[in-house]
Amino acid sequence: MTDGNAVPVLDLRDVTWLADDRVILDAITWRVAPGEHWAILGPNGAGKTTLLRLACGYVWPNGGGRILRGGAELVDLRELRRSIGWVTSSLALQIPRDELVRHTVLSGQSAQIGYIEWDPPSEDDLAHARICLDQLGVLHLADRRFGTLSQGEQQKVLIARARMSRPLLIILDEPCAGMDPGARERFLSSIQDLATTQQDLSLVFVTHHIEEIMPAFSKTLVLKAGRIIRQGPTADVLQPAVLQEIYGVPMHIHPCAGRYWPVCC
Repeated sequence: MTDGNAVPVLDLRDVTWLADDRVILDAITWRVAPGEHWAILGPNGAGKTTLLRLACGYVWPNGGGRILRGGAELVDLRELRRSIGWVTSSLALQIPRDELVRHTVLSGQSAQIGYIEWDPPSEDDLAHARICLDQLGVLHLADRRFGTLSQGEQQKVLIARARMSRPLLIILDEPCAGMDPGARERFLSSIQDLATTQQDLSLVFVTHHIEEIMPAFSKTLVLKAGRIIRQGPTADVLQPAVLQEIYGVPMHIHPCAGRYWPVCC
């Protein structure tokens, strides 16, 4: 449940971004309220990664528009990195393979890659790291080396790492890529649990696959060629005509247990 009068965590207003005089994102207006969970859907080249880079402050609107985070347009970039966690498959490749999992999670406190113990972590930090791991069901991995974990385990640890700084928003950028069906379902179940139990957190889940959109993600935004073609309640957005428009093939959609499964006609 979200408060309609609360200040949005993320508020894009008519944002346009250009590269080499080509429009990558065109007049994007999108708002994430505290406690809301959004899915972002779209084909390759739709502009999803650019949208995430704008949201996280790695690039800024260069063709017009405004971005407010917590109601403010001008923000401290260090604090911004701590308030929005971005978990990508490429991040796992940057974590030292021999780093202890508990150190990987603790490194999220300062949003650094690779744990460096300038000062011994406080008891509060250690306790919070254990809580973050436990919330994802991977506390038993705390003393393992990051490089020995499965892909699904690594993704859960990286989400726990993102939780260390107590962010308002975590972006999950195609986190299931490369997982086998069993690992994917276990991972998605953990995301569903996190979304429904952590009332102070908003999640954005980026995917190509509508069946990965768990029931907690009650809002969906669909991008194509840099423009939003639909956004709103997931059940209203995930319609056969929308999927055919973005993927170019006719599909039926079979709802089951709050999820949506596509079948080509």
